[in-house]
Amino acid sequence: VTPEIALRFADDCERLAALPVDINMASHLNQASIAENLPADLNDYRWFVNDYSWHDMLVSRAAEVRLLAADTQVKGGDYAAYFNPIEVNAVSNNTINALRVTIRDKAFDDVTAEYQKYVERKDSNLSVEAITINDVAANRYIGKIPNSDLNGIIVIFKIRDKTAILQTDSMLFESDFNTLLETVHFNA
Repeated sequence: VTPEIALRFADDCERLAALPVDINMASHLNQASIAENLPADLNDYRWFVNDYSWHDMLVSRAAEVRLLAADTQVKGGDYAAYFNPIEVNAVSNNTINALRVTIRDKAFDDVTAEYQKYVERKDSNLSVEAITINDVAANRYIGKIPNSDLNGIIVIFKIRDKTAILQTDSMLFESDFNTLLETVHFNA
């Protein structure tokens, strides 16, 4: 994800915020009993939005993305983006998001050396394999994600002098993650 894409997303949010909303979905915030209104499927990540909060939610999301993109463009260094069905969960080492994309301002060999330390631990269930996706070599790590309690998949690519990391925080998203990986292409 480039800053240009992030800014385009923010523009789209602002355009959507200007549109009238003629639906009103149940909101957890205004329910008399939250327990009665929880989805039966615990993996249902839909965000319930009231018509009056639609505008505020989109404007807020656009502002957050613009700050992140501006901060990344000014400072350089690492870049991170988070994706999840409907709503991105609060970001932490133990919060499940369907996809984390990170561009590290660090050499591929240095990043893989960090992960190798976790693979070699006696109590580790993290495994690594060399893979190729669309003619690009990568390392694929499966198991307990370092510095968390999550089990997922991490794929690390070399991009010139930087390293791209795509990660899913749960094996629940494995099929979608693998489908997404097949779409990854790097411009020469």
